[in-house]
Amino acid sequence: MRFMVAAIFAASIALGSLSAAEAKGCIKGAVVGGVAGHMAGHGKLGAAAGCAIGHHQAHKKASHNKKSEQK
Repeated sequence: MRFMVAAIFAASIALGSLSAAEAKGCIKGAVVGGVAGHMAGHGKLGAAAGCAIGHHQAHKKASHNKKSEQK
């Protein structure tokens, strides 16, 4: 349990140094992916995949909102 808390803390510090535009959706996805990966025994891999998926979903949502505002 301590390892998971330390890993989340270290990841939040590392991701906090990124600009807000790059990390949009990543932190939320990393936390969810890390927890899911921890349950499956692959916490770091789950956090990395969660970050990538969260960033992709945030980008997709932002582009969709931008298109709907232009109409």
